[in-house]
Amino acid sequence: MSKKVFVKTYGCQMNVYDSNRMVNTLKPHGYEVTDTADEADLVILNTCHIREKAAEKVYSEIGRLKQTKMDKAATGKDMYIAIAGCVAQAEGAEMMRRAPAVDMVLGPQTYHRLPEMLASAAMQRADGRTSSRVLDTEFPIDTKFDHLPEESDFESAAAFLTIQEGCDKFCAFCVVPYTRGAEYSRPVADIIAEAKRMAAGGVIEITLLGQNVNAYHGLLENGETAGLGFLIREVAKIEGISRIRYTTSHPRDMEEDLILAHRDVPECMPYLHLPVQSGSDNILAAMNRKHTRDEYFTMIDRLRAVKPDLALSSDFIVGFPGETDEDFEATLDLVRRVKYAQAYSFKYSARPGTPASTIEEQVPEDVKTERLYRLQALLNEHQQEFNEKTLGTEMDVLLEREGKLPGQLIGRSPYLQAVHVDLTKANNQLAADADKPYTHFMGSLVRVKIVEAGPNSLKGELVGVLRQQVGHGH
Repeated sequence: MSKKVFVKTYGCQMNVYDSNRMVNTLKPHGYEVTDTADEADLVILNTCHIREKAAEKVYSEIGRLKQTKMDKAATGKDMYIAIAGCVAQAEGAEMMRRAPAVDMVLGPQTYHRLPEMLASAAMQRADGRTSSRVLDTEFPIDTKFDHLPEESDFESAAAFLTIQEGCDKFCAFCVVPYTRGAEYSRPVADIIAEAKRMAAGGVIEITLLGQNVNAYHGLLENGETAGLGFLIREVAKIEGISRIRYTTSHPRDMEEDLILAHRDVPECMPYLHLPVQSGSDNILAAMNRKHTRDEYFTMIDRLRAVKPDLALSSDFIVGFPGETDEDFEATLDLVRRVKYAQAYSFKYSARPGTPASTIEEQVPEDVKTERLYRLQALLNEHQQEFNEKTLGTEMDVLLEREGKLPGQLIGRSPYLQAVHVDLTKANNQLAADADKPYTHFMGSLVRVKIVEAGPNSLKGELVGVLRQQVGHGH
């Protein structure tokens, strides 16, 4: 009889990738995925430490799961609770002390050992322990990727592929160097092999992931290293891969070869997420970003020179300790000059253990709120302008999921915009068999004319089919 695992994923795309790989490590041990925690023999909360109060949300969820675990135990059924990810890494020992219902705490570099941890927890429980104690938050010398089973079942035509982990930048506000460890790049051959498996499984679009993805320098078989630009070119050679994206980048690591890949590789999507965080040199220095606003502008100019239609997105933190009105105005000025297609903006909140958390000169909360409102109003204005420029144009859209309306599928444009496509009248264009429901075309790459542009998404009409993935994901 198979066992069931429920995984709840918080935070970044890398956590989504990690959650999928955790499931893969469990499948050979008889586990299948369930959509509800109540049915699960094992519940995994894959946590993120970036957002404010992230740990408190996890503890709240543990509280709900504790009751489910007790109810199961009363009927003689076992249930295990595992906490994974960056909160686990940062607060593992404290979590074990504070939440007795938790059976396992494992850091991001150790999830390939999950079956061993489960076996240990089960052994302890068999010895009479009501709540076992398995804590593994080490940064092992060997790489977890060497121990993971090969993934071959892909539910979507778009997939994430982790190529790099960790960060050596030590920005003053960030916990990643402490929760994910030093920068590590996977060997080129391993990545290409995984990308080929994805293509064979029907994947059309691959997003290359890393905490600092453009710092990638992976080993080649001849012992030399290659950067992200080289890797993009190699992935683009794989039959079936039509789209390549990468995230998240650091301005210090935009090497010339990577910039030229945007010009030379048609499969490299014309969209780049390049976080700047602030437009003030004073704040950039305080954040330990190790670049200036002018260096950022120079990089943007270079990118747009080789790829004029490149869309940019970014991250911003307002109210970093010591930020003055002048510093904030410098951020608004940078935004006006760059004009982002999308952006993410947040109020600064201290992360325990980071250098910025010890700075005494904190910005008042009401000031942070007012600045965030002004920044987001400007960013939203630019996003609406960018979306409206697509009206009347045709673009390629990869259909990924069902929309709320009958006959509607939602996909992504090359610029990562959400596009709602009405397919109720399109079956004859999609296939000779007009009786096939529109959901059979999930995962197809289609040509769409944009007829409506909202602040957060577009609406389009089908023009034709570029690549049909009949039945993908069903």
